Amino acid sequence: MKVGTDGVLLGAWTRLENQPDAILDVGAGTGLIALQMAQRSQAQTIDAVELDNNAYEQCVENFEASPWSDRLFCYHASFNEFVSEMDEPYGLIVCNPPFYKTNVSSKNSARDLARQAQSLPMIDLLEGVGQLLSINGSFAVVLPLNNIEETISIAAQQKLYPNRLLKVRGNPSSIYKRGLLQFSRTTSSLETTTLTIETERHNYTPEYQKLTQPFYLKM
Repeated sequence: MKVGTDGVLLGAWTRLENQPDAILDVGAGTGLIALQMAQRSQAQTIDAVELDNNAYEQCVENFEASPWSDRLFCYHASFNEFVSEMDEPYGLIVCNPPFYKTNVSSKNSARDLARQAQSLPMIDLLEGVGQLLSINGSFAVVLPLNNIEETISIAAQQKLYPNRLLKVRGNPSSIYKRGLLQFSRTTSSLETTTLTIETERHNYTPEYQKLTQPFYLKM
């Protein structure tokens, strides 16, 4: 699977102020966000869970080839299976989840599964996060902006409350389509900011460059 802008943004934007000692990347794909967490933090445990076999194998290969291989580990399982087997909490959980509630087809079955919400319904994701997140931990996720309110409502059932929201659009003439949310177990006023990725095709805004440049060889 390709490295996507959503994943890069989530890995760069997620706040690490609680200095988590254990981090979990749910639906890790090829391990992008977990690798960003390893680059940005001193966490001694950075776990990933991935169901798709090909993505899992690529994730393991990427972890082993990285400078942080001693801190990274990928589990080959569904998230529900993972939750049922784990009993140690995580100080940070991150997820770039499947977006689409209806079937989509790109003629690539693995990519389609990764994009479809039935492979990991939001209620299942948030219930699992509620079980695995430490008392002082946080949960960060990227979603279509029109799914934000529903997600906040479901999260509240797990006593998870939004603290930060970043609205993202592709260029100055487009609408805001993505939202990055970070939750904790503490209620607070929602800190809302915006980000535009490009001024024109392949001409990135200074704000986007500042946020993501540490993760690109060329920017």
